[in-house]
Amino acid sequence: MSLGTMPRSAASVAPATQSQHKLSVIIPAYNEEDGIAEIVERVLAIEPELQKIGVGELELIVVDDGSKDRTAEIVRGYPAVRLIQHKVNRNYGGALKTGFHHATGDLLAFLDADSTYPPEYFPQMCKAVLDGADMCVGSRMAGAKNDSPKIRQLGNFLFAQLVSLLSNTRVTDVASGQRVFRRDVLPLLYPLPDGLNFTPAMSTRALHENLKIVEVAVPHHERSGRSKLGVVRDGMRFLNAIVWTALAYNPARIFGGIGLIGVAIAALVALTLIGLRLSGVNQLGPWGVFAVFAGLTLGVAGVSVFTLGMMFNYLVSLFHKRPIRQGLFGRPIFKTPLDRHFWWMGGLLACVGIALAFVSLALGLSNAGPAGSNRQWFWMLSSSMVFLVGVQLLVSWFVMRVLEELAQREGQVDADLAGKAVK
Repeated sequence: MSLGTMPRSAASVAPATQSQHKLSVIIPAYNEEDGIAEIVERVLAIEPELQKIGVGELELIVVDDGSKDRTAEIVRGYPAVRLIQHKVNRNYGGALKTGFHHATGDLLAFLDADSTYPPEYFPQMCKAVLDGADMCVGSRMAGAKNDSPKIRQLGNFLFAQLVSLLSNTRVTDVASGQRVFRRDVLPLLYPLPDGLNFTPAMSTRALHENLKIVEVAVPHHERSGRSKLGVVRDGMRFLNAIVWTALAYNPARIFGGIGLIGVAIAALVALTLIGLRLSGVNQLGPWGVFAVFAGLTLGVAGVSVFTLGMMFNYLVSLFHKRPIRQGLFGRPIFKTPLDRHFWWMGGLLACVGIALAFVSLALGLSNAGPAGSNRQWFWMLSSSMVFLVGVQLLVSWFVMRVLEELAQREGQVDADLAGKAVK
């Protein structure tokens, strides 16, 4: 199943000759003396199948992450395996990054040391990458067999839905520990954390970097013995890694969504009030007053959060200096970006707010007494909120134009130094 829509340049995906392709498989291992021999032998056994699809050489690297048992001693018994040892435990992601640093293949892969993932699927996954994908993920959730505990399956499903929502691309498994990817995309994936949240952070970054990702369904077996993953502790780390990584690429997706919810609630309250007024109701009870205040407050807050997300997107694009996946809906909705209209929208709303304040004052003075005062507070409060929304849009328009100007200047400087003209 293809997940990406924007493959890398033709030069980066063009198939090479058999002698040029080399697969480096990294296995992070921490106290895995009971299973390391089996997984090493299974990986080494796939070399003939790799050669059939054009991968002429297999490099297997085991990173012993400060094990206290016989893991390193067992690996030394296999001359074809490179052993790299950490004196102290650097965690799952740290071990993988050490392996990537020492790997020499143009294709990089990794899987766990406990035989929960099937290395026999590496040839199929490599074929997907050689056919044009930047990364191939072994999806446990799409596989026919998944022996992991139900609570973890639920967590993996929820995390996949969250990443799908934030990236506007459907994925089924963002925490899979079996992957193959091109070495030349590794700089785009860094920085990555050292913990078990390495894989969801990698998936989130890859999607926002517009890498072409393919998922291959793989069976997954639960490991024997105690798992190193804590459901609550590592689940929170997964969530933190996904959200903060997405914010570093496309803040408008998160802030814009939250802002639209606030605006939608405000609109719903307004429509309800109009309906009540048309039906003859002209007095509000305690809940009605609360709904009005809530609607007005959420409306102003929603616009503020929405525009904040859009401003953050401009800042993020300044730092990345290359095309990344951005936007609230993943694709342009308007021919002219919405933020280009903020100047006149803000000015109009500010004027409406001022006008509404004076009209409500005049009506209050002409309808002296409790009834007039009760209506006046509503219209004065409404005029204040409308005015504040207008000011927020105007300020946001100015800030985004300044950020845009800075981006253009930086691009012009780079082009001048390179002796090129900016279109």
